[in-house]
Amino acid sequence: MSAFTESALLKKLAELNSSQQSIQTLSLWLIHHRKHSAAIVKTWQRELENVSEPMKKLTFMYLANDVIQNSKKKGPEYGKEFSHVLAKVFSHIGEKCSTDKLLGSLGRILNIWLERGVYDPKVIADWRSRLNREGSSNGGKSNGESNKTETKDSKREEKSERREKRKHEDRHSKSKRQRHHHHSSSASSSNHAATAAAEENIVAEQPENGHTPPYLPLGEPPEPEELIKALTSIENSASSDAVVRERIAKLPQEISEISCISKLEDKDKAKALALQVNEAVDLLNDYNARLAAEMEERTKLATMLRDFQAEQKELLSQAEQRLDEHKKKLAKMLGLQKEIHDHLSNLPDLTQLPDVTGGLAPLPSAGDLFNALH
Repeated sequence: MSAFTESALLKKLAELNSSQQSIQTLSLWLIHHRKHSAAIVKTWQRELENVSEPMKKLTFMYLANDVIQNSKKKGPEYGKEFSHVLAKVFSHIGEKCSTDKLLGSLGRILNIWLERGVYDPKVIADWRSRLNREGSSNGGKSNGESNKTETKDSKREEKSERREKRKHEDRHSKSKRQRHHHHSSSASSSNHAATAAAEENIVAEQPENGHTPPYLPLGEPPEPEELIKALTSIENSASSDAVVRERIAKLPQEISEISCISKLEDKDKAKALALQVNEAVDLLNDYNARLAAEMEERTKLATMLRDFQAEQKELLSQAEQRLDEHKKKLAKMLGLQKEIHDHLSNLPDLTQLPDVTGGLAPLPSAGDLFNALH
């Protein structure tokens, strides 16, 4: 990770955009430098209040959400520091840019913090009232007018949340349709991929037309050994158990068709069929339980891979940056080496110079001069 300086933080905050990759990359950098959490949160608050675009303020809040939740495992520094400034931040946003879209998005962040127990419910309720300007706007009103305003704010926030959720579901369903069409028609797959990429770029580069909704933040990146162990355990999963799948495939047809019951002629055959059905039920229940556990393990593995990939991308970006810096330093050193070599080659060789003394006797020493005076 690059060293922390306030100028570096200001530059990264200025370059921050609403894309998930941008938020996660800066979040990892901030968590790495959590010993500077007080200065970082103070600068974050100042820059959020200085930006004029509402969607930029929302991006700053997405960054805070990611940092707060992902830093809990490493320490409580960020959670405490943000708790000291969030009241002023929500008041500022409520006064400066209380659009329905912004209120709905920030309301979902507060709901996430409430559901996951990130902050105390009373504190979150206070922040929500500051965001909706309930305290200041209702101070001089009667109780009836205050209740009407609160109801109106609540309905407006719920309406905005439903609208943003609907947009998110539409994007998700559209993405699924594109992936399905990609598998069914290989000829048009490249066009669909380009279209999807273009749409993602539009959302990322033009947040005023639609912003990224709160996403599940990245967790603690797993160690390589832990990831390898999880991958190895998947190799022995239920879906790869050929023996059980063969037993299920060989189950008699009679145990799965109700019409076969009418063909039973005596009680003994009925008992035998019941025994086969019970054994098949036990077999299928056990296998279904194993499959469900495998699905859960694969979901956890997918999350681990996502977190690991995000960390590796960040490390790769930093390594590439360091490589470029050292390449430039190497080029400077090589240029300096060449200049020194050229300078040395242009210096005269003292051993090749003629004898300038002309065979004269050497100069007298100090002792000789002293003796000559006496």
